[in-house]
Amino acid sequence: MLNSSLLVATNIDKNFPGVKALSQVNFTLQAGQIHALLGENGAGKSTLIKCLTGAYRRDGGDILLLGKNINPKDTLDAQKLGIGTVYQEVNLLGNLSVAENMMIGRQPMRWGMINVKEMNRYSKALLSQYGLEIDTSLLLSSYSIGVQQIIAIARAVDLSGKVLILDEPTASLDSAEVKMLFGILRKLKDRGLGIVFISHFLDQVFDISDQITVLRNGQLIESVATDEIDSIDLVTMMLGYELGEENKTKHYNHSQGEPLLSFTDFGKRQKINPFNLNIAKGEVVGIAGLLGSGRTETAETLFGVTAHDSGVAKLQDKVIDLSTPRAAIANRFGFCPEDRKNDGIIGDLSVRENIILALQAQRGWAKPLPLSEQKKLCEHYIKALDIRPTDPEKPIRLLSGGNQQKVILARWLATNPQFLILDEPTRGIDVGAHAEIIRLIESLCDKGMSLLVISSELDELVAYSHRVIVVREHQHVAEIIGADISTDNIINAIAANSVEPEYVLKGAI
Repeated sequence: MLNSSLLVATNIDKNFPGVKALSQVNFTLQAGQIHALLGENGAGKSTLIKCLTGAYRRDGGDILLLGKNINPKDTLDAQKLGIGTVYQEVNLLGNLSVAENMMIGRQPMRWGMINVKEMNRYSKALLSQYGLEIDTSLLLSSYSIGVQQIIAIARAVDLSGKVLILDEPTASLDSAEVKMLFGILRKLKDRGLGIVFISHFLDQVFDISDQITVLRNGQLIESVATDEIDSIDLVTMMLGYELGEENKTKHYNHSQGEPLLSFTDFGKRQKINPFNLNIAKGEVVGIAGLLGSGRTETAETLFGVTAHDSGVAKLQDKVIDLSTPRAAIANRFGFCPEDRKNDGIIGDLSVRENIILALQAQRGWAKPLPLSEQKKLCEHYIKALDIRPTDPEKPIRLLSGGNQQKVILARWLATNPQFLILDEPTRGIDVGAHAEIIRLIESLCDKGMSLLVISSELDELVAYSHRVIVVREHQHVAEIIGADISTDNIINAIAANSVEPEYVLKGAI
């Protein structure tokens, strides 16, 4: 490592209406260093990167590149200054050749025309430095995602040459492609390039990085050398829990009878490895894991958002179809997604129209719900869930986050589901609504509804779950039961060093 400050960000602030996305964040990248930037959803990773690359205008703080104060106007300006970014979804054009992608915007010209021969020669020579001996005249789409990722990196380094930011670069790669990528990153590091590595794969972070910086809720938690921290301490920093803390929570004494639902070898390639799961009537199954571990993928596969390609699902011992959300709804499933604004509500429709959506879909659009029935239904759930304001004709986008979440819950409760999936039901809502949602989960359980609840709030899962399934690296790796459910045990299962076969935890790991 060259050990000289390449990029230094100090006291970075970024505000959005009603939200302080970054507060006095410091970040230092050395030349010849691979620096991992970690944090859960909403931690501020993406916001910081966008401030560094000019995609966002920061509201405070300074950025120095090689000791010189910089203020990139946009990503192109940052690129010219020497800061390049490669995202998880390769931002290149599959319908152009490799060489055209490498040289787009700077094609060599001859007699007023693009010099295709020189463009191919230069691109081929450049990629050979990365161990890629490929035909650069072929379409980019001819090559695997792993090769495309290397091409994107080569282009970014050729354009910028000082700082390379990689945002989830391995999310779509297999183990061989990851190994190839890491070999290239180590060579770039040896050349003195500074690399920011964003990933949710902790084993990869420990394998490739020299330094780790953790953000949480828009604040810097700690920056530490990779060899000075272990996985358990890293997870506790990311989640905000201290091991050994007292869990002042209630544990259910739930006697699991015959399963209402059973899933056998159920999964989807590259999304979630096949798993076995039984859920009894009136049982709450919690799902814990870091961002990108496979939590949401589990929920979306169960609800048919992502069609499973292995295994079988049974409802009361009868095989059922869960290939689509429509099929799941027909089996009386409900699903409140994690991204409330993009996947849950339809902002310009009224509260009433949002509440009746799932019930109308269940009935079929050829049998519209009478307006009088819609109003009666809305009045019932507005009162039952204390949705405010109480006007059912108000556009839902004008409601607070907590009340929007209640409307989505009302939508599914109106269908009388027997199985309800809640993905981060309390994220981004105020303290009062937070408590009401938790009370509602407990109430639905008491009434015999089966629930699967995904949450980053471990104390919540401990409070209301009969079982907690821990997911890591797209695999269900642990099942914690009853009184053994604690934040300590969950964190230990999340932070374990390697994926093992699914097991039941009774006592500490």
